[in-house]
Amino acid sequence: MIVGDKINEKDKWNRLDQDIQVYLKDLEKDLSVRIINENLSFSDFLQNKMLIIHSIKRGFPFCIFKQIKLLTPFTEAEWAEFLNISVKSLQRYKNEKSFYFKSIHTEKMIEIAEVVNFGSEIFDTPNQFEIWLKTPSIALGNLKPSVLLKDSYGKELVMAELNRIDQGIFV
Repeated sequence: MIVGDKINEKDKWNRLDQDIQVYLKDLEKDLSVRIINENLSFSDFLQNKMLIIHSIKRGFPFCIFKQIKLLTPFTEAEWAEFLNISVKSLQRYKNEKSFYFKSIHTEKMIEIAEVVNFGSEIFDTPNQFEIWLKTPSIALGNLKPSVLLKDSYGKELVMAELNRIDQGIFV
């Protein structure tokens, strides 16, 4: 079953890679921004701060949000809380063809995607990462890492803890 999960996870990442490539081509046309690599993966996108800035200014379309959401263990209600919008708004946006999220929402999606991207590199399976996200951590003040993702400072604490885990430093 783990093999099936990994394939499924890989397919989800591949779909996000494809969607971000289409999005970046549109961004390139709209802003006269030169994208160096047309086959940029989402992980590569997360390393390019200028692309992130341009994307935050423009906003993500719903299809990018949908792919990011599929890679996370968070429900639609949790996403609505992260983005500080209602579940009904999310459902309405899903049906709007040319909808783009506001900058603040896009920035939050990118922050959570950074955590998920890094977590997927560190943990062997998505299930292990989900368990870690939803388990209170002594290193994080006995809070669940997922709770800390609601703001930027909390996200930085989660990323720092993931980095410590990656380096084998356990508090």
